[in-house]
Amino acid sequence: MNRSFPLRAVITALLFFLAACSGNGEPKKASREARPVPVVAVPAKAADVPVVVKAVGNVEPMATVAVKPQVGGAILNQLVHDGAKVAKGEMLFRIDPRPFDLAIRESQAKLERDKALLTKAEEDLKRYVTLKAKDVVAQEQYDQTFAAAKTLEGTIKLNQATLDRAKLDLEYADVRAPIAGQVGAVLLTAGNVVKANEATACIINQISPVFIAFSIPERYLPAVMARQKKGPLAITAAAPGDVLDDPVKAMIASVDNAVDAKTGTIRLKALAENADARLWPGQFVRVGLTIATLENAVTIPTQAVLDGVTGPYVYVLGKDGKAEARKITPGPIVEAETVVEKGLAAGEMVVTDGQVRLAPGVAAEIKSTAAAPAKPTEAKPTEAKPADTKPSEAKPAGEGAKQ
Repeated sequence: MNRSFPLRAVITALLFFLAACSGNGEPKKASREARPVPVVAVPAKAADVPVVVKAVGNVEPMATVAVKPQVGGAILNQLVHDGAKVAKGEMLFRIDPRPFDLAIRESQAKLERDKALLTKAEEDLKRYVTLKAKDVVAQEQYDQTFAAAKTLEGTIKLNQATLDRAKLDLEYADVRAPIAGQVGAVLLTAGNVVKANEATACIINQISPVFIAFSIPERYLPAVMARQKKGPLAITAAAPGDVLDDPVKAMIASVDNAVDAKTGTIRLKALAENADARLWPGQFVRVGLTIATLENAVTIPTQAVLDGVTGPYVYVLGKDGKAEARKITPGPIVEAETVVEKGLAAGEMVVTDGQVRLAPGVAAEIKSTAAAPAKPTEAKPTEAKPADTKPSEAKPAGEGAKQ
C-alpha cells in the first residue's frame, strides 16, 4: 500500500494537469473564432468610363500599283532597288529608246511628204475649179482631183497620229513611278527584254496615309451610326510588339454598306496618316473603337465580383466593420475595372481579397487598401463586354468563391 501511494499521487496530479490544460484551451479557441477576418478592400469609385469595342484589324495601303512597262524592248538601266522610297514621277527603269527614235523620224518624214503632196493637190484643185467654171474640164477629172486632195488631208492626219504615238512610246521608254510610296521586290533588272504590258517590274504601296480595316459585331452598328452623327469617330491601333506606349490614332473613313451574313459583322475602315511609318501594309493590329462614354459610372476592381446562385454579388463592409453580401448588376468590363449599374454607391468599401473566409454578418478587418484609380485611364483597345452573370450552382450568395 505504501508503494502504491506515490503512484496514485502522480496519476492524480497528471489528471489534474490535463484537466487544467483542457480548460484553458477552450477560451483560446473561442477567442480565435471571434477575431475579425483580415481582408483587402477598396472604395467604389465614380468616374467617366469609355466603352471600347476591341477588334483585330489589318493595315491596307492607300493605293497599290503593279508597275509594268507599257512598251516592249530591252531594259538598259535599273534605277530602283528593293525597298526604296520613290516619289511620283521618279524614273525606275530605262528601256532602249532607239527603236522609238527611228519610229518618230519615219513618221515625221511621211508627214512632210504628204504635206507636200497635199499642197500640189490643192493647187490642182483650184485650177480645176476655174476650168470647170468655164466648162473646159470634165466633171470626172474634177472629182478625181477633189478626192485626191481630201485623201491626202486624211493621210496627213493619220501620219500626225502615228507621229504622236511614236513620241508617246518614247516617253514610255522611261518607266516612272505612277504614285509615291514604298517599292517592294524589284522583279526586272538591266538586260531583260520585256513585252508591253506583260512583265511586272515591281509593286509600289502607298504607306502614308494607310487604311486600317477591321470588323465589329453587327450589334454595335446602331451605336456606331449614332456616334458618327455627333462628329468624327476615332479609333486607336497598336501593332503586336510595338515598343511605343501611345497607340496610333485614326479617324473612321467608311462603314461598309452591308453586314456580312456569314459572320454577322460589319467592316469599317479608318484612315491613319502614318507619317512615321509605324504601320505596314498587311500588318495585323489591335483596334479599339470607343462607341460611348458612361458618365459618372460606379466602378470596382473586377476581382471583387463573385458569382452566387442568385447572380453576381460583392462583399461590402459597413461602418460597423461587418460584411454584407450585396447583389449587383454588373455592366461592361474595361481593363481590370467592372462598371456596376445597380446595387452599389460610390465610396462604399468593397472587399477585393479575403472573401473566402467571409460570410454575411462576419466582422472584417481591413489590412490594406487596394490601389484603384479614381478615373480609369484610357483603355487599350478592348472589347466592352458585360460581366459573367451566369449563376454558380456550387455555392449560394455569401459562400461564393472569387470570380
